[in-house]
Amino acid sequence: MSLTEQVQKDLVDALRKQEELRLSTLRMVKTALKNKEIDKRSALNEKEELQVFSTLIKQRKDSIEAFEKGNRPELARKEAEEIAIIEAYLPKAVGEQEVVTAVKATIAEMGSPTMKDMGTVMKNVMAKFAGARVDGKLVSEAVKKELSGR
Repeated sequence: MSLTEQVQKDLVDALRKQEELRLSTLRMVKTALKNKEIDKRSALNEKEELQVFSTLIKQRKDSIEAFEKGNRPELARKEAEEIAIIEAYLPKAVGEQEVVTAVKATIAEMGSPTMKDMGTVMKNVMAKFAGARVDGKLVSEAVKKELSGR
């Protein structure tokens, strides 16, 4: 069952159980998936579906940051709950320790890269996590830390 089909099935379930937040979140997810499908003019593959989910999560995180700056904790909490619902469809995220280990291994493989090579190091590290869910910001910070520590 594709992620799009799973979202549709869960949307019907949330409608039956009258779960307001979950229902609105799944409708938003379904709309985003459909819009991407229309833009592409063909069905989405799993990687593209995951990309849509990741984009939605990133948007929610940005909103949380803005709401916290604007002293609106109730809206920030709603966004965090939406993130939890969306993340349920994604594979398990890679932890910070795994990211640091991969960064160190990549730097060792590349010899002795400098800060100018940060883009290449980032690309190589992200390639190691192909298919896994990884926070680019976390990878970037780990790469900076390792390269500047040399």
